[in-house]
Amino acid sequence: MKKILCMLLLFSMPLIAQEVPNSVVFWNSLKEHCGKSYQGTIVAGGKEGDGFTGEKLVMHVRSCEDDIIRIPFFVGDDKSRTWVFTMDKDNLIQLKHDHRHKDGSEYEVTQYGGMSSNVGLFNLQVFPADKQTTNLIPAAATNVWWVTLDATSFTYNLRRIGSDRYFSVKFDITKEIETPTAPWGSEE
Repeated sequence: MKKILCMLLLFSMPLIAQEVPNSVVFWNSLKEHCGKSYQGTIVAGGKEGDGFTGEKLVMHVRSCEDDIIRIPFFVGDDKSRTWVFTMDKDNLIQLKHDHRHKDGSEYEVTQYGGMSSNVGLFNLQVFPADKQTTNLIPAAATNVWWVTLDATSFTYNLRRIGSDRYFSVKFDITKEIETPTAPWGSEE
């Protein structure tokens, strides 16, 4: 019996070693939406006058490379925001926020975000604020962003730990919408 258990263990080890990291499963699921656009709604943290409430919210999975996925996030006519996901050699994902003016120049406050500290879950990735973010926006030192992705929705979330700040927008990925024009700073 001991011999059989040892053999089973030895034969199952290569299968365990070949398991795909959760971050790669998440990444590949996100890439399946490349070229598609979806409309979203604020599910938490919206309030009158915040610049988001009452506006049409659209995400467009515009560009998918092996290690970079760009998703413009349009708020009404404002095309200044793009979420930039980057996969590193250790299968960890970074989220950065690329903000541009209409002329394509960067905002003064841009390229903030964070790196996942582990491979996360196949349907959830978490990004605590990085050093660059803390230097750029000291109040955002306790920011944590997380993105969820399942068969019906993509959610983008922000929580500032130690405060009441919480924002969440959910996109229905079962209903593709017309692809918008390019975000500011990009060409068609």
